[in-house]
Amino acid sequence: MPQTKVRLWNVDEYHRMLETGIITADERVELIEGQVIPMSAKNPPHAATTLCASDYLKRLLAEVALVRVQDPIQLSQYSEPEPDIAVVRIDSRKYVAHHPQPDEVFLLIEVADTTLESDRQQKAPLYAQAGIIEYWILDVNQYQVYVFCEPNLAGYNQQFILDENATFSLITFPEIAVQISQIFP
Repeated sequence: MPQTKVRLWNVDEYHRMLETGIITADERVELIEGQVIPMSAKNPPHAATTLCASDYLKRLLAEVALVRVQDPIQLSQYSEPEPDIAVVRIDSRKYVAHHPQPDEVFLLIEVADTTLESDRQQKAPLYAQAGIIEYWILDVNQYQVYVFCEPNLAGYNQQFILDENATFSLITFPEIAVQISQIFP
């Protein structure tokens, strides 16, 4: 059986597809490892949790980090995902010249109502390989947070699950206590 060669897209080509209308602004897609991947629809629990978590983190991290909601980050030449929430280094120009890159990212968060397995199996290795130091998945069905830290090229060395009664600190900001119950609506 003949092997089919796959043509991977880089970030510049992906942006040109958006600029020229090959991909329209209405299409919910992201560039993952050179492939243009459709994003899942946002159900009401997903949207409510994204809003609640981002508002809470904005209050907690005011003046120490910028909280971006459903905006792109550039992990590599071939990956520009749009995580639900990205906690990034403060940039006085709000990243007008570029999307945040791994060395500017403190934490990435995906909200999962129907995407828990793909967020664990696809996004976690992608983020770990890029060196994202902390990654969370907010499971809206179980009111749990999957925490991934200590990235390497094979994945994350540390993974654990916190329930809604837990309180813990971000790796980058250990002095700031995060109450899981405040993340969910």
